[in-house]
Amino acid sequence: MLIALTVKNFTLVEHLEVDFSLGMTALTGETGAGKSLVIDALAMALGDRADTDRIRRGAERAEVSAMFDLKIAPRATEWLQNNDFDNNSEECLLRRLLTSEGRSRGYINGQSATMQQLRDLGEMLIDIHSQHEHQSLLRREVHRHILDDFAGCATMVAETKQLYQQWASIKEQLQQLENSSDELTAQRDLLRFQVEELNQLGLSDGEYTTLEQEQQLLANADAILHDSHILLQLCSEAETFNLQSTLSKALHVLQDMPNKPIPLEEAEKLLGSALIEVEEAGREIQHHLDSFELDPERLQQVEERLSAIYQLARKHRVGPEALEQKHAELNQVLNAINGGEDEINALQHQLELLAANYSTLANALTAKRTSAAKQLASAIEEQFSSLSMIGAKFSVELSPLPDHSFGAHGKETVEFLISTNPGEPVKPLAKIASGGELSRISLAIQVIAAQNSSIPTMIFDEVDVGIGGATAEVVGKLLRKLGDRGQVICVTHQPQVAASAHHHLLVSKMTKQHTTQSHIKPLSETGRTNEIARMLGGSTVTDTTLSHAKELLGLARQPL
Repeated sequence: MLIALTVKNFTLVEHLEVDFSLGMTALTGETGAGKSLVIDALAMALGDRADTDRIRRGAERAEVSAMFDLKIAPRATEWLQNNDFDNNSEECLLRRLLTSEGRSRGYINGQSATMQQLRDLGEMLIDIHSQHEHQSLLRREVHRHILDDFAGCATMVAETKQLYQQWASIKEQLQQLENSSDELTAQRDLLRFQVEELNQLGLSDGEYTTLEQEQQLLANADAILHDSHILLQLCSEAETFNLQSTLSKALHVLQDMPNKPIPLEEAEKLLGSALIEVEEAGREIQHHLDSFELDPERLQQVEERLSAIYQLARKHRVGPEALEQKHAELNQVLNAINGGEDEINALQHQLELLAANYSTLANALTAKRTSAAKQLASAIEEQFSSLSMIGAKFSVELSPLPDHSFGAHGKETVEFLISTNPGEPVKPLAKIASGGELSRISLAIQVIAAQNSSIPTMIFDEVDVGIGGATAEVVGKLLRKLGDRGQVICVTHQPQVAASAHHHLLVSKMTKQHTTQSHIKPLSETGRTNEIARMLGGSTVTDTTLSHAKELLGLARQPL
């Protein structure tokens, strides 16, 4: 339920905090400011479109915060958990900021939220019944929710939806497999040919790299052999000049030199090391020459093998080094396709089983809705006469889905139909009901359905439009009855309705130094008497109107 509403720089408000309690709360005043301060501010907090005209003149931004108690809002609690807005508390804070530049930001429990998220959560917390944009009763999905709540079949609806989602998912998978059956056959034949080709190639792990290195060596064998002999001559075998004999001579000169300075001693060490390295290099070159053999036949074999690898790599549009990975991928796809027929059969069996389970549950849901629809229509019609809608007819229509197809919420749609004039056929609410009638119809429906309603707070904006006297008294008592089961906030201009409230808030405006401020304050019992007397008699309150106000307050507490 709504606990508190905080408004800053909103229209004619600089700062305002309003606390709310369970039961029915009446909002009254000499102007319509109650609506703009509470309903419009709440609508903004719940993600409705916000105009910069809502910002108080001279302010940079407007801010609205609404605090809710979630103890009687299980759907909202589940939504917060599923969308990662849960704060491990039984309270939830919605906050909305609107800047003078038109930028808007929303928050749920301190975390940034989109306007759609605010609206989705708001629909689980508050149901606003007005003559304007919050006419939720005109939406057919709301009709279904009301009927299902009245019938007590929320669990059955959830199970039906879950079965439908499973059935739809399997059906989509099956259609995709069946639609691509011919393509799969052609693809399977191609894959078998490609895999067999690669099987025949028999490329082993790392073979391509080894072959490439060997081919480079064999292709350049003559040049390598020639250069190796030159290197051996330079290192040790040339008669006129070689590195080994030259380094030896240099070392003899240094070794025979008396009293060598330190730099020359270092030079002697370095030349000695160089001589050792050159001797080692010569031995390695000689070893290579001793073991090296020219093998033109092996070169041809290697090049033919590489050619086969290159050819298949080009065919599959991959590099030769990726051919092994391509072979594995093709094998994997072929195995999956080979199992396609078995998968189709398994999916068909699973789909038939889900369809049978869904039909059983959906048919039971239809039967329960059909029975509840008659009871709901009868109960609502009983309320109409007391709401000055004598002769009005109400019907709950269940229409099967086209071709008896499956739906997420069952096999039918639900729609409320009404006739407000005797003799006229029932038609959809949107085509028949006026604004005032819609509020009263909504009131009648909510009184009947409130016991099972999952929405903790209901707001009625001037549901008393076009009525008065005894009818207004009935409306007040109906709202009070509704408030006994939850939270009701009512903007009213009828003293009979205001007198029925458990709590009473007075809306007023004050002008000071060319600045207008709106205020909302709770009324004591004496204050309530004076306010209802004002509503009865105007600005001048007399003993007679005070007496009448006390009488109204007393009568309002009597059962309907």
